[in-house]
Amino acid sequence: YVVESPEEAVPGHFGLAVKDYTHSTAPNRRFPDLITQRILKTALTGSPISYSREELVELARHCTKKEDDANKVERLVAKSAAAMLLTSRIGDQFDAICTGAADKGTWVRIFHPPIEGRLLSGYEGVDVGSRLKVQLIHTDIEKGFIDFKKVH
Repeated sequence: YVVESPEEAVPGHFGLAVKDYTHSTAPNRRFPDLITQRILKTALTGSPISYSREELVELARHCTKKEDDANKVERLVAKSAAAMLLTSRIGDQFDAICTGAADKGTWVRIFHPPIEGRLLSGYEGVDVGSRLKVQLIHTDIEKGFIDFKKVH
């Protein structure tokens, strides 16, 4: 979330190609929606804004942090659920496609069920988009880890 002021460059919304932009949902599902609607209400009624600039900057930081935290938890829950689903299938082989290759590791997505995991061995020569056969070798539900090895 960003607080804009008249003396700063306005980032606008790149995807919509507009300079002036705000977003709010109804019903209110997020605290920033409530803040935005309160500010709009004061602007429409000519009332004084109930937040100082400093408060808005701090609220924007706080809401961004909390949204990031919630997204991390959501990703972990999804990865843990996938690991739980596959735990009973350790040793099974799957058709897969390489979805990522970097210094941190090589990632593959199996098709049935559509789940992504890390390729721990046999990743040499595997490029993004490569189709391969993998074997599930390990899951860690708590950490959301799913590990495969390439089957030759």
